[in-house]
Amino acid sequence: MAKFRIATPTGASFTTAGDYGYEMETLTPIDAEIFEIRPGSEDEFVNAARTADALYAKGRRITKRMIDGLERCKIIALGSVGVDSVDVEAATAKGIPVTNCPDTFIDEVADHAMMLILATFRRLIVQDKLVRDGRWAEGRPMLSKIPRLMGQTLGLISFGHVARAVAKRAKPFGLHVIAYDPFIEELVAIEHGVEPVNLPELLQRADIISMHAPATESANRLIREEHFRQMKKTAIYISTGRGPTTDEAALIKALDEGMIAAAGLDVLEQEPPGDNNPLLRMDNVILTAHVASASSRFDPARRRRVGQELSLVLSGKWPMSCVNPSVLAKADLKRWQPVSMERGPNS
Repeated sequence: MAKFRIATPTGASFTTAGDYGYEMETLTPIDAEIFEIRPGSEDEFVNAARTADALYAKGRRITKRMIDGLERCKIIALGSVGVDSVDVEAATAKGIPVTNCPDTFIDEVADHAMMLILATFRRLIVQDKLVRDGRWAEGRPMLSKIPRLMGQTLGLISFGHVARAVAKRAKPFGLHVIAYDPFIEELVAIEHGVEPVNLPELLQRADIISMHAPATESANRLIREEHFRQMKKTAIYISTGRGPTTDEAALIKALDEGMIAAAGLDVLEQEPPGDNNPLLRMDNVILTAHVASASSRFDPARRRRVGQELSLVLSGKWPMSCVNPSVLAKADLKRWQPVSMERGPNS
């Protein structure tokens, strides 16, 4: 039997069952093995994972009841930016570090956000449809009512790594960038050439609003109907973070009633959306299927990162990224380098 045993649920969308080659690159040298837990009840999960040294969380939600049943678990590792599938509070109470991959897909998500900004602002999908429907002459009059992109104001809600990368991409297009983030010092924004503002000011000034807040309790439905009413009627709304940060019913109402002009969304409150979701039938909305982080390097990069985090903690060292860093001070782990204390999802 291996020295360390790592439990993982099956049924994950990103890893083929039994295929852990990338993770094992760093786990094999420390004599660790991954064993799978088939779908079942929480009690069945606990019975199977009770004596595991670590948990590779994927494929299902990891609840307080499941975490409380872990007797030897030293780390819960996620191969995603978001950590909303794990009860982090329960893990913290039990002294278990929870790790994620906050800096693995920054460029991909920033590229996707910028793509949605450009495509939504220039009404790309509608313009394409006009051509295909033989309505060539209608394209120019539509865009003649829209100002040029240069000189417009881009407002970033949250100013984590992805938002900073978006700001960097937006500057060459001549956009003035402002940002709201109550958790980051104003000097951080200023150092990136971004103007720090409060939320009401951002909503009133921005021509383009890009949501990057993590899926935390405080950010749940952060943007609601009263916020859409504060935006310019010509504003476009972009979201590549997490669906629950936006009140989707309020967004639909804002688009339907002309409170804002258009939206570009990679994330929704319910994924995939139901057939009755009005967003699916709106010409002023561009939708992608929560794919902002996807590229050919996605699976290898995130899985190698999971293996590294598991290996570090099981070897008695601090992880690279920890979403509940308060547990590290009490854990019997050696600090080998500054730990990245990310706030999580598409921050």
